[in-house]
Amino acid sequence: MQTVIGIDVGGTTTKIVGFKRDGEKIALIEPQFVRATDPVTSAYGAFGKFTLQNDVALDEIDCVMMTGAGAGTIDKPIYSVQCNAVSEFACIGQGGLYLSKLDEAIVISMGTGTAIVYAKRDGNKIETKYLGGTGVGGGTLVGLTRKILGVDNIEHIEQLCEGGNLDNVDLRIKDISGNGKYNGVNDELTAANFGKLSDIASKHDIALGIANMVAETIGMIALFAAREYKVKNIVLTGNLTAVKPIRERLLTLNDNFEVKYLIPENANFATVIGAALHGLK
Repeated sequence: MQTVIGIDVGGTTTKIVGFKRDGEKIALIEPQFVRATDPVTSAYGAFGKFTLQNDVALDEIDCVMMTGAGAGTIDKPIYSVQCNAVSEFACIGQGGLYLSKLDEAIVISMGTGTAIVYAKRDGNKIETKYLGGTGVGGGTLVGLTRKILGVDNIEHIEQLCEGGNLDNVDLRIKDISGNGKYNGVNDELTAANFGKLSDIASKHDIALGIANMVAETIGMIALFAAREYKVKNIVLTGNLTAVKPIRERLLTLNDNFEVKYLIPENANFATVIGAALHGLK
């Protein structure tokens, strides 16, 4: 029996997951996350909570695979358990393929910012390539709603978006082209985010407009990457997959382009799952 723990260390949020392997059989231990004021406290807190709640003894753990921006702050064993660092981009790709059950995809990690990774399975090996990204992500959503609307709680942002109307915010192709499609393009698509901001736009409208801008920016750069690599599947992962207006807008893009946007189960834990999988090799 082999037990591997994966930890994705952020600045204040750490995600953790485990795998148990018995021969060819691999079982996932339910992912968790914790928040703390610094990455070291967050990582140790996540490890302690995870092992206690899942009844995993220290002597059962073969290794801990560390990834994420805060992983570099932990250069010693955690409670005497060996720790190994693994590339975050490799984890994004591996986790995305594992969760989606695909052999090739563009995997998008949507956190504070957004990273794009090409991933392809070749036998037992997985090729990953970091393609770049954008600073538009969860930080953009929270930062703009805080400054403009005085709201920075994700649940409150979601509630505001529910009553929003993009007709009071965004300029769409139909607004400038008249009726019907414009050169074969769906005229419901956005021509300019906030390009038709009305004086009567409510907080609900503006919140939805911000969420829509973040989702469309991510969705389009993902599309360009998929076209470059001639890949049809785009796997969406990271914390933003759990934000309703972001998730819903990204999935509606399936109706407009010759690619498929997918959000698998446990998508917000894809990177840490990828880290743990590296330890099973």
